[in-house]
Amino acid sequence: MSDDSSTAGSGNFGPSEAAIKAAADVSRETRETINERSEDTPIARAAAIAVAVASGKVGTPLPHPSQTRVITVANQKGGVGKTTTTVNLAAGLALQGLRVLVIDLDPQGNASTALGMPHHDDVDSIYEVLLEDMKLADAVQEIELIPGLYGVPATLDLAGAELELVSLVARENRLKRAISAYLDQSSDRFDFVFIDCPPSLGLLTVNALVAADEVLIPIQCEYYALEGLGQLVRNVDLIRAHLNPNIYISTILLTMYDARTRLAAQVAQEVRNYFGDRVLPTAIPRSVRVSEAPSFQQTVLTYDPGSTGAQSYLQAAREMAETP
Repeated sequence: MSDDSSTAGSGNFGPSEAAIKAAADVSRETRETINERSEDTPIARAAAIAVAVASGKVGTPLPHPSQTRVITVANQKGGVGKTTTTVNLAAGLALQGLRVLVIDLDPQGNASTALGMPHHDDVDSIYEVLLEDMKLADAVQEIELIPGLYGVPATLDLAGAELELVSLVARENRLKRAISAYLDQSSDRFDFVFIDCPPSLGLLTVNALVAADEVLIPIQCEYYALEGLGQLVRNVDLIRAHLNPNIYISTILLTMYDARTRLAAQVAQEVRNYFGDRVLPTAIPRSVRVSEAPSFQQTVLTYDPGSTGAQSYLQAAREMAETP
């Protein structure tokens, strides 16, 4: 007869130490399995991301690039999610441990609104930097809801900047000089600088392309989205040939992807066939929450951090940061 049986026969009717240990092991294994399974559910993932965003840190910190990556977000076609992509990728990178600056170069000021930056007439803005030689540092604002994220707003004054720039010396290089001076003098290095352009190829967009090393193109997964894309590629080539030999298209992000339609899949495949591995694996789904967020002066990452749109932008930001 075993030791367990003799112990029971002696009047000790409780479980043996061996039985308690075995039960604890089983309980722990079961608990871990349940936790792992629960974390794999969409609701659990959304809740975990929401809690992390509230704390200001999401997931494992991203690697810092060896030098500041200056990226112009451009597409001559409007309505493709250009500004939405700019602010949400920037927020996603900041929430994952990086230091990020967004420069709003669009006179509409939508990026300024989405980031909650004051951008009325009395605010120092990118206009004063371009036209009045103000230091970029004097126009930088800290974004309250997201630690590590900063912005330079656009005001309505910028609407006339295209004409005013024409008469200035080195008009195509004014933004580049301002950014370079700021980065050289800043005590805390930025990991990423995003420049949000107007949907046209005027002097503001030329300034953005001259100032950047990389171009990120958001492409809407719809029929007309590819129109004008060839012209944008040619314009980048012209800038490289005459004004900025370092500029290149580094990243393509598919936006407004509707998995229910065959057309979205066809457009996505065409883009991937043309641009290859420059297209990020993650496509941003069409999302009401993404569209609603700017009206509350927020990115979707703070407006509804558990939404599929927020999760997709977080993942896209990670993919971009992990691509040299």
